[in-house]
Amino acid sequence: MNTNENPTLKEAATSFLISLPPEERQTKQTEVYKFVRWCGLDKTFTKVAPHEIANYVERLSVSDTDYSLKLEIVRSFLIHSKKVGWCKTNLSTHLKAKKPRSPRAKKQTAAARNAPEAVPVTQQRYNEMETELASLKDKSNQLIEDIRKAAADKDFRENAPLAAAREQRGHIEGQIQELEGLLKAATIIDETQRNSSKIGAGDSVVLKDMASGHELRYVLVSPREVDPSQGKISTKSPLGKAVLGRMKGDVVEVSAPVGKLRYQIEDIGD
Repeated sequence: MNTNENPTLKEAATSFLISLPPEERQTKQTEVYKFVRWCGLDKTFTKVAPHEIANYVERLSVSDTDYSLKLEIVRSFLIHSKKVGWCKTNLSTHLKAKKPRSPRAKKQTAAARNAPEAVPVTQQRYNEMETELASLKDKSNQLIEDIRKAAADKDFRENAPLAAAREQRGHIEGQIQELEGLLKAATIIDETQRNSSKIGAGDSVVLKDMASGHELRYVLVSPREVDPSQGKISTKSPLGKAVLGRMKGDVVEVSAPVGKLRYQIEDIGD
């Protein structure tokens, strides 16, 4: 068990998975690592915001047959983290399942129902993801060879290289699946056709808080590319929806628990 009282999410995930029986570890590791990658591998729990967890739930498909299981896996990780003292608050309370679609929505065609949600990305970002995917597949193949060599040692009781190789491959396979899904759903943004005067996916925006006068800088990205540490917010978030299609000088309102927040769009960039 990790004795560090303030581990990174990656360290916490590894410690949590090691504490599980082998069979349970195998079923949970992909989803746990996928969750911590979403929030940020090198973050600590004190840096994880509730809206990041809510955004993670938002990106999951409620039509996925493993939807509830995936939520329960992440919930068990967060509950464990609170129990051992890594996290001071129970972040699992923010894992709220999305409501199932209405009977009317369920009548849509099978093709439309199963089609992945389009994810707008630039050509540069698409190329980067393809390169990253190829690199991950090379690493996975190398790990398969490492596992084969480590498994040749019949003493499995203290076969640390075998356990490490298997754990790392599980982590990488999760990344591969996520990237493959993103590439499949990606639609390339035709930057020559974009209206530069209006905010769209991939744009950076500078907003002024009308109450405090503070300036905020964000980049609008797809839900799968959200990274609060770099100011990347989802086009599906309340703020993202509010500014999409708007122009420099516009004032937008966003509902928040503290009330209505008003922002003026100061600048738009690529």
